[in-house]
Formats: sequence, structure tokens, C-alpha cells
Amino acid sequence: MNQVTEKTPEVTPYVAFWNDTLADKFDRFREILQNGLSYHSRIPLQKLDVAPGSRIVDVGCGWGDTAIELARKTGPEGFVLGLDCVEQFLEPARQEAAERGVSNVRFEAADVERYPFEPVHDLCFSRFGMMFFENPVAAMRNIRKALRPGGDLVFIVWRTIDDNPWLGLPKQVTLEFLEPPGEDARTCGPGPFSMANPDTVTAQLEIAGFEDIGFERIDGPVTVGSSLEDAVRFQLAIGPAGEVFREAGEEAERKRTEIERAMREALAPYQTAEGIVMPSSSWTVTAKRPRD
Repeated sequence: MNQVTEKTPEVTPYVAFWNDTLADKFDRFREILQNGLSYHSRIPLQKLDVAPGSRIVDVGCGWGDTAIELARKTGPEGFVLGLDCVEQFLEPARQEAAERGVSNVRFEAADVERYPFEPVHDLCFSRFGMMFFENPVAAMRNIRKALRPGGDLVFIVWRTIDDNPWLGLPKQVTLEFLEPPGEDARTCGPGPFSMANPDTVTAQLEIAGFEDIGFERIDGPVTVGSSLEDAVRFQLAIGPAGEVFREAGEEAERKRTEIERAMREALAPYQTAEGIVMPSSSWTVTAKRPRD
């Protein structure tokens, strides 16, 4: 049976924003975020060689699907610690692990930048979690503390917005009607494209004490809605278009009808029998903690 350990995250502005603003939106579109975008975790996880009995940290584990998959990979002698700053995501993760009989995983609500890690883990994995840290280098340094000497870091991040029209096109449409967010906009952190540049990420990892840094490009389809209406609702709630819409406040609501009409027209060419399917591109980044 899963051990349940709950911690109250330190309430930085970023953690607060995730919990009081984004959590409900992410829950509402869980099907898209967890399954529609799954190509970018499925391919790296298939390639990931996990030794039986490994101890693993899943950073920004969300609803726990990757942590549960990692727990299966490492086997009953291994263990996975799933961390996310949003407690709201973790109860479903615990329930799913229990329903599937996966007992070698524990989920904790915590801010990874400040979590008191011990160097006992063989692998740190993260799917689209690293991009949002308030201070990426501080987070990487703390994650390094979680790894044994020679331990591996594997994380997935989006490439540029130009490489991801499923996010770029809706933002362009929204900006035809609304002003971009101001400097005082509330934010989830640096943002989904903050680690798109390999040179920047390599420098961050080196400063944090990692070596053997590599990047593998993954291109593939993502399903961003079961219908045009679903896709439009998703885009105006989450991501770059959603940020523009949210920060515009009452002006956005006044223009909602015409924005939604324009968004449907822009997304219509991507409609298939499976839903709204669009191109996307990510990096799978690998690095090691040096052996002492």
C-alpha cells in the first residue's frame, strides 16, 4: 500500500500561482495535457534504460503517470519519489497508483528548488517540469544533490514556439485582438520555451555541476482537443494564448466570441477523426552528476 506523505509547499509567488490559478485549469484539460501530449514522454520513456532496483525522482510529476511508469520499470526492489508543487494533482496520482497495484512510488507536494534531497537516487526524470523553475540553476543544483555520483538526469522540454505551432498559432490569433501581457503579469515561471536553446541549457547544467550533456530532438503529433470547441477552450485557458487572454481580463471577455471564431478558423485545417492534431517538437536532455 502506498505511503502517503503530504507537505505544504513553500508559498513563493510561482508556487502560489500554480495552486490558486493554474491547478483547476490543468485539471480541466488533463486529457489533453496527459494523453494528447504523451508522444513526448512515451518515446523517451521507451528508450530509457532503467536498471532494476533503481531509485528515481520524478520532478513535476503532475498526475503521476510517468512516475507510475518509472516505478514499473524499476521493479518492486526499486522506488520512485514523485514531486510536484500542486497537491491537487497528487491525490489522483496516489489513487491511480493504488488502483494499479503500484506500491513502490510515493507522491509529495514540494517545491523542488528547496526540497531537502539526499544523494540516494540513480535517476532524476522530468517531463515538462524543468521549464517553469523560478531559478533553473538553483533547481538543477538541488536536483544534483538528489543523485548519487554518476547518477543520470533526463528531462523533456519544448523547443521554440516556431517549432510548436500548436502553441504559436493560437497565440498569434489571440494577439490579433488583445495586447500582450505587461511586465507585471502573474506567471508560472520562465515559461514553456525557456529551455528551447541548447547553448543556454548546457551552460545552466554546467554551472549546476553536471557533465556529459546531450540533446535529442523529438518531433511528433499532439492532440490538442477532441473537437474544435475543445481545442479552443484549451488554448484560451492554458499556454501562451491563455496567458494573453487571462491577463487581458474584461477586454478579453468582451471579445471572446470573435476570438473563439477566429481560433476555430485557424485550427480547422488540423481537424482529424482523432481530434485536433498538430505538429510539435521537444528536446530530451540528458546529463550526469560527475563521479566523485
